[in-house]
Parts: sequence; structure tokens; C-alpha cells
Amino acid sequence: MQPGTMVMTFAAFCLPFLGAAAAPALTRLLGHRAAWPLALFPAAIFLHFAGFLPEVGRGEVVTGGFAWVPSYNVSFSWLIDGLSLAFLLLISGIGTLIVLYSGGYLKDHPHQGRFFAFILMFMGAMLGLVASDSFLMLFVFWELTSITSFLLIGFDHAREAARRAALQALIVTGGGGLLLLAGLLVLWNVTGVTQLSLLLAFGAEVRASPFYLAILLLMLGGAFTKSAQFPFHFWLPNAMEAPTPVSAYLHSATMVKAGVYLLMRLNPVLGGTTPWETILPAFGGLTLLVGAVLAIRQTDLKLMLAYTTVASLGLLVMLTGLGSEHAVAAAALYLVAHSLFKGALFMVAGIVDHETGTRHITGLGGLGRAMPITFAAAVLAALSMGGLPPFFGFLAKEEVYAALEGDSLRSVAFTLAAVAGNALMFAVAFAVALKPFLGARVETPKAPHEGPLLLWLGPLVLAACGLAAGLFSAAVHPLLSSPLASAMAGAPTTVDIGPVPHASLALLLSAVTIALGVAVFVALDRARAAADRLVADIGWGPDRGFDQVISGLVRLGHRLARWLQPGLMEVYLTVTFVVVALALLVPLAWYDEWPRPPLWPADAQFHELAVMALALIGVGGVLTASNRLNSILALGIQGFSVALLFLLFGAPDLAFTQFMVETLSVVILTLVMTRLRLQPRDARPLAQKLPDAAIAIACGLGFSLYLLRVTQSRFDPVLTDFFNLYSKAIAHGANVVNVIIVDFRGTDTLGEIAVVMITGLAILSLIRIRKSTTAPAGSAAEGKPAMRPAVNVGKEKQR
Repeated sequence: MQPGTMVMTFAAFCLPFLGAAAAPALTRLLGHRAAWPLALFPAAIFLHFAGFLPEVGRGEVVTGGFAWVPSYNVSFSWLIDGLSLAFLLLISGIGTLIVLYSGGYLKDHPHQGRFFAFILMFMGAMLGLVASDSFLMLFVFWELTSITSFLLIGFDHAREAARRAALQALIVTGGGGLLLLAGLLVLWNVTGVTQLSLLLAFGAEVRASPFYLAILLLMLGGAFTKSAQFPFHFWLPNAMEAPTPVSAYLHSATMVKAGVYLLMRLNPVLGGTTPWETILPAFGGLTLLVGAVLAIRQTDLKLMLAYTTVASLGLLVMLTGLGSEHAVAAAALYLVAHSLFKGALFMVAGIVDHETGTRHITGLGGLGRAMPITFAAAVLAALSMGGLPPFFGFLAKEEVYAALEGDSLRSVAFTLAAVAGNALMFAVAFAVALKPFLGARVETPKAPHEGPLLLWLGPLVLAACGLAAGLFSAAVHPLLSSPLASAMAGAPTTVDIGPVPHASLALLLSAVTIALGVAVFVALDRARAAADRLVADIGWGPDRGFDQVISGLVRLGHRLARWLQPGLMEVYLTVTFVVVALALLVPLAWYDEWPRPPLWPADAQFHELAVMALALIGVGGVLTASNRLNSILALGIQGFSVALLFLLFGAPDLAFTQFMVETLSVVILTLVMTRLRLQPRDARPLAQKLPDAAIAIACGLGFSLYLLRVTQSRFDPVLTDFFNLYSKAIAHGANVVNVIIVDFRGTDTLGEIAVVMITGLAILSLIRIRKSTTAPAGSAAEGKPAMRPAVNVGKEKQR
């Protein structure tokens, strides 16, 4: 990639985030008309990536980026081939129309600027996801889509249903993201590469690896949760609580296809095996049927479309798993066709809701005269979704049935699933496109009328694109369909199906699908009642299971918190020091690593022994002190003695640190003692002192034995030699200790300083704490002094 092109490409990935930053200010200045300048951001991105169509059409792969953490082979890099380019154009092209649509749909909304910012941030995350070459960047953008979709789904945060849907989507897709991360780490371990472009050459090695099944299951966990495959499908219909622009963008054309993108991207690496060709078609086919049946029983236009989106995602996963040449071509065609017609239909549903005040199909009718442009867009999109010629959806459906041809029981089963699912989706498509607009006029909460340009422009353009792509498929295939299918297959693949029907088994299956779809459409009320009975008979479902799991986790967390956090400081300290003692003593005993005699230094000097004796005197003073204040002072003696030992053995930096810490400790503890209402002496009985003494002795003994064992180990001078060699050459410092603290361990030192500062602030707050200013009635009038805070320590424990 040329340097200029690389800079422009990097700028294209940054544009959505710049637009998000500018959105609130532009909205305050221009109101809903801010949609026009904000739409220029994704439009510019679309034009930039459209410039790659000729190169990618010739089979070229465009890569670029820069090293981020070279020592770990981590880069910010992108991979643009037929697969990623198709997604980039869909995301930016449909995104342009969605920004305009949002301007009309959320006109006069008090938080429209925030919505624009969220939708553009999501757009940037999706662009980064589908173009990422780096494993790390793929994961970062993957999780960023979950976070930004959480913000969009919960945009109407005043409603509990919106908050629940947002949290549910975040938990499901975020959990899948963790599975994806684990899978990427295992792939890194198996192949040693961290870039998708390099990974494609390791397909045979990955498939032969003993970790293949683990990699596959982890990747499927990430993809299935993101793309709403059964049994994780429930979050997507619930996400319809979001405003319609979100549903039209995230849940038809972009985020829900991220999992499909991942499976298509990894098909050359993980595909072609028995687990791949079993799990994907099985779950995809089941998701297709579940989504189609659940769509039929809905009366809400958005929910009808949402469940058909679930079904369509299942169809895409099923085709990806089949992996044949026709299946790859069918997946490529259906991916594009679905984005066009489903985005248009979602926006149509939003217009109907916006202009009539309802989106329930049973309360709509006769809107065709009042909303002719919306009606036209709905019909065009439904014709493509129904798979009728010459629309692009027809090409996709014909290729789907061509991919399923075969005389095996497996082929027959998947063909039946595809015919049944497509027939039900056909009925839903025309129910959404015809029932609200035809028939007798039905009274609606608002008088219906055609929406403004910002509303109907998007669905009309997308529906027209579905028609144009079918009519001019001979020009579309070389630039888009064939490169997409080739990238998915990992080998050159040609898509050449045209809009003119020709006699074949696929055409016969299409005719059967249309006939069944028309029959279901005519008897839609009876079909809805039958689907309702079926769901009622089944009863329990994954959505209810999600609530049960979350409720169980909350109850478990509450019980664990009550057990682990009883509110007694003594319990916390006891548990902490018991764990420390066990961590020190158990490994020494388990691995027989006790220090060797002699345990006493034979060459100790008199002054060294004197300081050690002074330290022991300080310890004795702590144990025998008559009150708490004397114990604190005696503890200071012991600490200063340790500091003297540091000085004697050539560690002045440690000595000065120890002097400072001991001084502050004595002063702070003394100040704290003056603020707390404590008994001057520890009045606990002996039965309570002995366990604490045993724990203290175990901790002290453990540290002593551990340090003695460390000093008896062979000294490894590697770090010493490194610091001596490079302290001046790299850090330009003659004092090795200072260089280590400030440069080589700078972050660690900063952390230590932060800990000391936070501790000091916490202690200061504790010292200055006051009881609530609310005093008993009459106390202020009587001039009674405010009570000093009482903190129970020890067995002044909680009584």
C-alpha cells in the first residue's frame, strides 16, 4: 500500500470517532439537520473504500498498518480483501442512510446529539472489527461493538425494558467476546502468528493440532453469541427496545453479522472438518426454523423482522458450515441481499410507527394512500426478501437451493429446513409490506401521513439497490460477490448466477417456497395462533433461563458476600494473615525446601549483633507494653533497628525508606489513637489472644524461613549484569539504584507512590471523620458537645 493511501485508510477508520466527537455540538447548532453534515463522515468512508473495488476484484489483498508493540508482534494493521471490503461498504453505505434516518426519526429528541455520537462510535467499532488484521485489534473492536451497542439499546434508559435488554445483550455478547479472546490466544500458541493474513496459511496445521476442537468451540462461542444462534438468539429480539435506527443498523446489517463474518473469515482455517460441517449446519438450521416460527407469532412489526433476522443468520451459518462452492456463493449473495432488504424493512416499520403511533400489525391498515413512498419501499424490499426475480434476494435463494442439492438424508433434511424457513420468512415479509398499507383504513393513534425526506430516503435507496443489484448482477459479481466468495473459500471462486430464472431443481424449490409462503400469508392469523400454542406447550425458553441464571448469580453473590464480608475487621485481618502463613509455610513443607543449617551467620560483627538485639528488645516491648501507645512506640524501635541493619549492609535507599515509613507509621498510629475511643489496654482474655499469637508467629516464621532459603540459593547475576551494563547506555544514569527505581521499574515505583498517597488520604479521612451532624433532639439547645466517633477494634470487636 502506498504511504498516501495508508494515511487515507487510517484516517477513514478514525472518521467515525471524529464524527462522534462533533455530533453533540453540531446537533446543538443545527438540530435534526445535523444529520446532513454528520452523514458526510460515513459517506466519505464509503467512497474511500469503494476505490478498492477494482484491486480487490482482481483478486488482490490490501494490507497496511503500523507496529504497535513490536516485541510482542502486536500491530494496528488492516486486511482488505473481498470479505472485509463487502462489510466495509455495507457498514459505511447503510450507515450513511441510517444517520440521515436518525435525523428524521429522533427529531426534537433532547438527546439526539448523544444518539448520533453513539451510532457513529458503533460504526467505527464495526469498521475496525471487519478490517482488523491483528488478533488484538479484532478483539478490541469486537468488545467495543458490544459496549457501544449496550449504549444504543439502552438509549431510552428511563424504561426498565430498555435497560434489561441492553444489559442482556452486553452479558451475552461480552461473554462470547471472552471466548473469542481465549480462542485467539490458543491460535497464537498453535501457529505463532498474530495476524489473520498470516493465519490463512496455517489451515492444515491448525486442523491437525490436538487443540483444534478447543479452538473451534471457543470461536463458535464468540460467533454464536454475537450472531444470535440458538440458544443465544433471545437477546436480539429483546434488543428491539432500542430506537428503530438502531434496529435497522445493528440488528440487520452490522453487529449481528459480526459472528457470521468471523466464521467466514476462519472458514479456510477451521473449515472442511467433520466438527465444522456438523455443528454449524445443525445449529444454523435449528436457528433458521426457531427464528421463522417465532416471527410468525408476533404482531409487532419490529419483532416480526427481528425474528426473521435470527432465521436469516441461522441460514448464513448453515451455508458457511456446508462449505461447498455453491454454499459459499449463496452465503456471499445472501449476506448482501439480507443487509439491503432487512435494513429497508426495519426503517419502514419505524416510519409506520413514527407517523401512526403504533407498529402492531393488527391495528394497521389502509396506509397506502397516505404513505405511498413508504409503501413502495416496503414492497420492493419484500419482493427481494421473498426471493422473487429480478431482485438480488432471488439470486441468493436460487444459489441456496443449488447448494443444498443432493440425495443424501443430510441434504434432504437441510433442504426441508431451508424451504420451511424461507416460506415463513416470505409470509412475514409480505405481511410487513402489505397488511399495514392495504385494506380498509384503520384508526391509529396519530393521523397517518408520509414521512419527511430524512425518513423515507434510506429505505427507498436500499430497496432500489436490491433491485439494481439483481438487474445488473453481471457487473456486481466481479466487483463484490466473487471476491467475497473467494475470500470466504480461501480460493478463487466465481459467482455468475443471473436474474433470469432457468429450469432446475433450485427453481422448483423456489416455487414450492413461494406457494407455501403465500398459503401462510393468507392464513396468517391461524398460523400465528398455531405458533402461539406451540410456544405455550414448550413453556420454558432461553430468555426465561437467562433471567433465572442472573437471579441465581445475584443470590449466590449475596450469600457469598454475607459470608466473606461479615463487617468485622478482625475477621478480615485473621483470614488475610492465615492465608499469608499458609502461602509461606505449605510450599516449603510440600517441596521440602526448608533452609539448611547453620541458620545463624557465623561471621556476624558485634555492632550488627547489637542492632539485632535492639530489634528484639523492640519486639519484646511491643509484647509486654502496658498500654497501646507504648506498643506503638516500641514497634517504632524495632522498625528503626531494621533500618540500621539496611545501612550496615550497604542499602541506604532501603534504610531511608524504612526510616520514613517507620516515622510516618508511629506518627499516624499515634494520631489515630487520639481520635478513637479505645480502652488503653487490650482487655481480651487469654483464650482469644493465643490464636492471634499463633497466627502472628506462623507469619513471622514463614517470612524468616522463606528469606533464609532464598539467601541460600545460588545467586543469579543476570539482572545485576544487565543493569550494570545498560543503566548508563540506555537510561543515562550512573547511579544504578536510581536508574532501576526511576526507569526500569518506573511504573512499579509510580504504583507504590500511588498506594502510599491513597493510604495517606484514607488515613486522613479516618482521622477527620465526624459523626453525623444530626444530634438527638434538644442536644444543640442544651449545648451538649458532639459525640466523637467510636471505632471498635480488637475485641473491642463488634459486640
